Amino acid sequence: VQLQASGGGLVQAGGSLRLSCAASGRTFSRYAMGWFRQVPGKEREFVAVISWRGGSTDYADSVKGRCTISRDNAKNTVYLQMSSLKPEDTAVYYCAAARTYDSSPTVYDYWGQGTLVTVSS
Repeated sequence: VQLQASGGGLVQAGGSLRLSCAASGRTFSRYAMGWFRQVPGKEREFVAVISWRGGSTDYADSVKGRCTISRDNAKNTVYLQMSSLKPEDTAVYYCAAARTYDSSPTVYDYWGQGTLVTVSS
């Protein structure tokens, strides 16, 4: 599975962004998909995960209520809708695919290249 993340950019605090992650391969629908983020000098942090059918989702406490993860298996794409953005949300956001529904980055087999989100105060 190859993943291509997009949708990052510069946004003011309180604004919204929708990240997309397009996947190649016919087995996309068999993978749980996660979003993670990372700032320089810090470990990669879990943001959200969605099960392979989309029936289950989970979020980091830091984004709960402000982010929504969704997927369209017909389009091989997973999304992260982010709203009420804060400067502390500034990071490179990565999408990833795993055979297990999990929030730990160690179980993810495939990673996208990352897309930068910058939130100005």
